[in-house]
Amino acid sequence: MRSISGKKVFALTGAAAMLLSVAACGSSNAKNAGPSDNTEITVWAWEPTLKQADAAFQKKYPNIKVKLENVGTAAKTVTSLNNAIQAGKGGPDVAQIEYNTLPQFVIGEAKVANLKDKASSYKNFYTPGTWSSVNVSGGIYGLPMDSGPQALFYNKATFDKAGIAQPPKTWDEYYQDAQKIRALGGNYYITSDTGDMPTFNAYMWQIGARPYKTSGDKVSITLKSDPKVKKLTDYWQKMIDEGLIDTKTASWSDEWNRGLGDGTIASINIGAWMPANLLGSSAQAKGNMRVAPSPQWDASASPTTGENGGSSLAVMSASKKQDAAWKYINFISHEKAGIKARTDAGAFPADQATLKDPDFLKGTDELRAYFGGQEYNKVLAQAATTVKPGFQFLPYAGEANSIYPDHIGKAYTTKAVTLQQGLGTFQDALVKYGKTQGFTVTD
Repeated sequence: MRSISGKKVFALTGAAAMLLSVAACGSSNAKNAGPSDNTEITVWAWEPTLKQADAAFQKKYPNIKVKLENVGTAAKTVTSLNNAIQAGKGGPDVAQIEYNTLPQFVIGEAKVANLKDKASSYKNFYTPGTWSSVNVSGGIYGLPMDSGPQALFYNKATFDKAGIAQPPKTWDEYYQDAQKIRALGGNYYITSDTGDMPTFNAYMWQIGARPYKTSGDKVSITLKSDPKVKKLTDYWQKMIDEGLIDTKTASWSDEWNRGLGDGTIASINIGAWMPANLLGSSAQAKGNMRVAPSPQWDASASPTTGENGGSSLAVMSASKKQDAAWKYINFISHEKAGIKARTDAGAFPADQATLKDPDFLKGTDELRAYFGGQEYNKVLAQAATTVKPGFQFLPYAGEANSIYPDHIGKAYTTKAVTLQQGLGTFQDALVKYGKTQGFTVTD
């Protein structure tokens, strides 16, 4: 869940949380704890619905106490994990790790436990996209806890004002609708984009590009040469050049939330975890917001979309309480009571059964009102079934996320480079960094 994965919403606990966790991970009494043994596990996670799920877990396992600690955003959690791993102490037993950064804890000497002996039968339980994301280098290195299939959230009032009767079914229609919305004048745009890597990854995933490939310590990066990446960048370059998108309003800023609320930012393509964020941050759009499948590149082909965000729960290899840690992640991510506790609190699931559950598909009364009576979860659940497996992330995705704006942002904000030029220097930087980390990198 990207909203709750690290952009803006929840308070950070910072270094103090790391210090508190040292004692918890330092005890050694529970790697093979039996049902009557008392133990405590430390969990690092930023996702707030875990509070409700933890309460349900401790009803089932009263002898396993959970110390839930928020050490910051998704990126800060990665940094804190790396610091604890390098120090050889102070880390958690369980960590929430985004799908895109999970490989960097697996390649080489795995820092998270391989769960293949426990979870190999779980394949059909989860959606294909999320299951493929925890399957890295032949192992299973976490359980999917949520998902973020990308969908189109749009303001129907603005679309109506522009004379758009239906949301765009194809990217060609999206371009035409962008022209109609811009013709309204003022600050009206079909969307806002200043360069966001998770969204761009989801676009590449949808169009069928596979620019990153990893096998052991060998990495291939083909952002420059992949023809589907070029098709994607050519499309967005046209949108930028013709002034059809807002390239000044940054995602998650107050201005962005206001634009979504008043409809001047008429739509966003973003993950299925977005509804509660819209309700909380762009309340003015109540009754006007709708959700539709992402526009398609080929109207005659089966619908596809990409994942935008989403996280796993992983057991750390250094944990001395792996049995208790496994019980925890299995309850949260695989058992019905744990999943329901989180989805009731607003999480978007990764398992196939919940995505078909009538109660889940109805959504909440409050959010249905926000979406003008639309059963929004039906659209989002359908989107989850169209995510195709096979998209790989770099084994140093954290670094990629960090430097992406330095190379791509200028294509949006100052127009100093084109998107393709920005991707070129981005690829060069990724190749150079990978080699310094001991990878054999080709492009």
